[in-house]
Amino acid sequence: MKITRRSLPILYAAALILALIGVPALVQRAVHAQEAASNPWTAAQATQPSAMVAMLANGKGAKPVILQVGFQVLYKSKHIPGSIYAGPASSPEGLQALKSAAGKLPKNAEIYIYCGCCPIEKCPNIRPAFQALRSLGFTHLHVVMLQTSFGQDWVARGYPVAGESVSMQ
Repeated sequence: MKITRRSLPILYAAALILALIGVPALVQRAVHAQEAASNPWTAAQATQPSAMVAMLANGKGAKPVILQVGFQVLYKSKHIPGSIYAGPASSPEGLQALKSAAGKLPKNAEIYIYCGCCPIEKCPNIRPAFQALRSLGFTHLHVVMLQTSFGQDWVARGYPVAGESVSMQ
């Protein structure tokens, strides 16, 4: 194709469109890469809520250990049925509670942790909990990926919950 003065505006417009389309995709890839780099877990260790629900409904095989590593008020309100409150891993006391709860478990136990207090990329509890369990020698760790919150990513989707029900009367 021969570039002429007449075709330049069209080429500029096409380049601008491609740039506008491509830049957000590049930014999104960079954000995902940065998030992945800051997460101590691998993609294989990340479990979507729907997969967790399916696993719990299946009932076949050994039951996984599910640890809620967030704030007690959230656990008391609503939590995944069968989950164990293990303390908020953002505090030294919470990490000690987590270590105490985990101390009774075999190192090869299938452990799923979740918090759900806020978006997972900002969660003060999930990364310290994962790192603490890994440093204790647990080899089958998983993170329930509550992207926004437990309320939005679990409760609002109608997934099973246990805990207190607050009356609105």
